[in-house]
Amino acid sequence: MPAKAKKSTKKSEEISFEEAAEKLESIVEAMESDELPLEKLLVRYEQGAKLVKICEDKLEAAEKRITQLEKNMGGELSSRTLTLEEDED
Repeated sequence: MPAKAKKSTKKSEEISFEEAAEKLESIVEAMESDELPLEKLLVRYEQGAKLVKICEDKLEAAEKRITQLEKNMGGELSSRTLTLEEDED
């Protein structure tokens, strides 16, 4: 059983944000259809919760990577995190 858990962890690291979001959307649609029995609904809920965590982790990692190098007044290079508010300007 531990090998199986390790394999699923590796798989979640390999899935892209877009794939996770697409799978999450299909799970939500299936859950909203009212056609799933309770047991399958719970399984889908658990899958969805894992996908949400993957998406959150990937967004957090992307936010950390989005840094902008800029020269300060002294000519030295410094880095700062680019925020979404700055991106919209």
